[in-house]
Amino acid sequence: MSDNIRQAALDYHAQPIPGKTTIALTKPTETQYDLSLAYTPGVAEPVKEIANHPDKAYQYTNKGNLVAVITNGTAVLGLGNTGSLASKPVMEGKAALFKRFADIDVFDIEIDCDDAMDLVDTIARIAPTFGGINLEDIKAPECFIVEAELKKRLTIPVMHDDQHGTAIVVAAALLNALELQNKKLSDVKMVCLGAGAAGIATMRLLLKLGAVKENIYLVDREGIVHTDRPDITAQKKEFANTTSKRTLADAMHDANVFIGVSGPKLLAGELVKTMAKNPIVFALSNPVPEIMPEDALRVRDDIIVATGRSDYPNQVNNALCFPYIFRGALDVLATCINDEMMLAAVYAIQALAKEPVTDEVLAAYGLSKGLSFGPDYLLPKPVDSRLKERVSSAVSKAAIISGVAGKAFLVDEVA
Repeated sequence: MSDNIRQAALDYHAQPIPGKTTIALTKPTETQYDLSLAYTPGVAEPVKEIANHPDKAYQYTNKGNLVAVITNGTAVLGLGNTGSLASKPVMEGKAALFKRFADIDVFDIEIDCDDAMDLVDTIARIAPTFGGINLEDIKAPECFIVEAELKKRLTIPVMHDDQHGTAIVVAAALLNALELQNKKLSDVKMVCLGAGAAGIATMRLLLKLGAVKENIYLVDREGIVHTDRPDITAQKKEFANTTSKRTLADAMHDANVFIGVSGPKLLAGELVKTMAKNPIVFALSNPVPEIMPEDALRVRDDIIVATGRSDYPNQVNNALCFPYIFRGALDVLATCINDEMMLAAVYAIQALAKEPVTDEVLAAYGLSKGLSFGPDYLLPKPVDSRLKERVSSAVSKAAIISGVAGKAFLVDEVA
């Protein structure tokens, strides 16, 4: 990052007041009468109602539109274990995106705790405050444990965005890229470099969409995850392949798809050359991808490339997904976020990329034309206001149909 951008980022966070979020009042508090309703004695009435009927918390408090963005700071961006306090700017940023794109209120909560079960206990104890919990920047494999245990204990939506938000947006982009390259997900040979939260969750979701496990090569720091390796976690074992291949170079030979969720500059152009005809490369390490798009395009003219960066085409950005997953879940008081809801989000995002780009989006990017479904436009832009209605409603409907809506909503009631 240049010195100018670094200073601009620091100034942005410091001025005119520190941080990116604040708390606003939703009720008048100007008169003695207002105060008597807001606090004592009037506040006793909703307390008694909720004590007798817990679901009325959604009627009398902000619970139904309040999400906790929670981390322990053990896997922050590409910076690693920065600790909980240093993760706060990222969590505030997530809160800002929730509010900007889905009008969801957020408390960001940074917890000093490295033990997975202690973290679960802490989150479970504060969960009554919230309508949903967004887990963030927790390292693998602890992140899998924390999410799974919280889903068992709680009856509100819980999602680890580094897993499922990434997986949903990657899946939507990949389905569109495969269509453009005239390939089927069930047929392609796929390499995933990175076996942490994002890599594992993405491969799991792609299997649900029709990918074939035997065609997937999961690669970590030690090479291909294969059945003869004794040193792999339970999550990696799900994708252990029976193969004589051992290295990334072995896996890349004749591969159709590369998905990188690992680290900067780990994919050489020479390896891209060995991929099959019309390859797809998603180099998602951020801010420095596994391979820069210009380097991939230099060695292949039949390639489709995506990154996590906003200054290149095809940004794979979780902001296309997580605000609307929670919006859709909260709108129908969903008790969880299940596979059906995530798949609905995939298809909604995928479909929106094929629609004409609105003037609103073109203006935001300083364009008069030039965005349409194709190799350089696989996904909608984050500022596309249609995402809120399309993705949220798809998620709500999936919650209702799959039976996890909190009360008797009808599909026809959802916009």
